[in-house]
Amino acid sequence: MTAVSDFDFSLPDELVAQDAAPRGASRLLVLHRDSGALEHATVRDLPRYLESDDLLVTNDTRVFPARLLGHRVPSGGAVECLLLARERGNEHSALSTAQTWSALMHPGQKLKPGAIVRFESDAGLSRASASESRGVLMAEVLEHQFFGRRRIRLWTDGDEEVDALVDAMGHVPLPPYIHRDDTPEDRERYQTVFAAARGSIAAPTAGLHFDAALLSALAEAGVEQTRVTLHVGYGTFKPVRTD
Repeated sequence: MTAVSDFDFSLPDELVAQDAAPRGASRLLVLHRDSGALEHATVRDLPRYLESDDLLVTNDTRVFPARLLGHRVPSGGAVECLLLARERGNEHSALSTAQTWSALMHPGQKLKPGAIVRFESDAGLSRASASESRGVLMAEVLEHQFFGRRRIRLWTDGDEEVDALVDAMGHVPLPPYIHRDDTPEDRERYQTVFAAARGSIAAPTAGLHFDAALLSALAEAGVEQTRVTLHVGYGTFKPVRTD
């Protein structure tokens, strides 16, 4: 019987890059099927290996900054929230449009149903309201779900839309092997150049290697291109929970 431990291997920390290489510069290992020979190349060399009438399928999902940092009301204790999946439909109130989400929250043991969390940032304000107050996003824990998840309701304490405030004040949830805080530059680098449909909490990482020049070179080589939308969820981060 195969166990998860069978897949363990040593990977020295110094071999795990903490910042991405420039688009197209990453190494590419090519296996020639006809001979079995291996060749070392870079992603920029991809047009040499694809042929006219090959089809390149790219994922146009767009990552949104799903990690929110706030504090409990009224205690002020720090809270971290990772938005996972939004329920369909909206709940309308007199002040704003609310959204219901499945989320991971820390510290989970203290965030029981009914708990209120406040997220705020100057970054979440429109120009018209920037001089008056800070952008505020509120959350209420509605119920516990499996494996530490919470069902929460998000709403704004003002005129801003929920999505606009999340995009303004949220943080990019970097993969667990990146041992540093996110930076403003990660918002651009952790996004594919063909990203269009907002919905992922993690990037489709193979697509991060492509830039406009590489896509143009592939098109000039006769490689056809098409796009699908496949949002990347928490599964790319979460641990294996079975032996």
